[in-house]
Amino acid sequence: MRAAYRARLPAMESPTVRLLRLLDLEDIDLNIFRGYSPKEMGSRIFGGQVLAQALVAAGRTVDVPAMVHSMHAYFLRPGDPQVPILFEVDRSRDGRSFISRRVVAIQHGKQIFHTSVSFQVEEGGLEHQSAMPVVPAPQDLPSWLEVFEPYKDKISWYEQQTALDFRYVEPVLLEAENPPQPPVWRVWFRLGGTVPDDHLLHCALAAYASDMILLDTTVRAHGIGWFGQSLVSATLDHAMWFHRRFRIDDWVLFDLASPSTSGARGLATGSMFTRDGVLAASMAQEGLIRRISRTES
Repeated sequence: MRAAYRARLPAMESPTVRLLRLLDLEDIDLNIFRGYSPKEMGSRIFGGQVLAQALVAAGRTVDVPAMVHSMHAYFLRPGDPQVPILFEVDRSRDGRSFISRRVVAIQHGKQIFHTSVSFQVEEGGLEHQSAMPVVPAPQDLPSWLEVFEPYKDKISWYEQQTALDFRYVEPVLLEAENPPQPPVWRVWFRLGGTVPDDHLLHCALAAYASDMILLDTTVRAHGIGWFGQSLVSATLDHAMWFHRRFRIDDWVLFDLASPSTSGARGLATGSMFTRDGVLAASMAQEGLIRRISRTES
């Protein structure tokens, strides 16, 4: 993603513009960038933010037309939202077809995250894809605000405007304890407003959104809800493969499943489809899901 898109951001900061500005990293030196966190952030940085910012940092160092096709990331330490994040990019390889980058995120002199990102010069080839599942259309499902309205007194940021619009095909597990559910989850998502026509930016925003729902999929089989106090959870690693162009300001479907939980870890995998059924991306995430006793909570 090139920095030129920043000039096209309107002066009035809607929630979408604030999110786009979050990804507009500051150039510090050759291959070094600085990112910031929202002022209203809690005690640790949201992992999807670091994923998205690191992907942008990698893209800033690619000097030829190429599309990101994969990223593989590890979260090492919780991020401090009160301190800027320094992103150092290693230009691992510039080939004729593939370009590799390694990005390290640093705070307080320590690595908090690192990722490998690969880009490919566009070319033709064989084509096939999995079919998109048959699900209700997003406009036929309740909005995020409607789903969480009965619980708004428990959510400090409920009244705040948000750039993200989620529509859940299967019910969200909200109560502390729920009947066990099949370990699958289909979620429609889009970013409100219009996003500049920059494919890397759309990929970064998809990575941002995916970190909000993948790990939740791992606990559905155990009936653990949003407002339960029996787990400590955190993302450990995250991978995405981008297959085809898409727009994140139009509806996309996350089709997610959790094949395993074990050893205080949960694994979720998934596909991302455009509204017209094009398989745009695949993803996988493993995270900590450690039970805690009531005395600890």
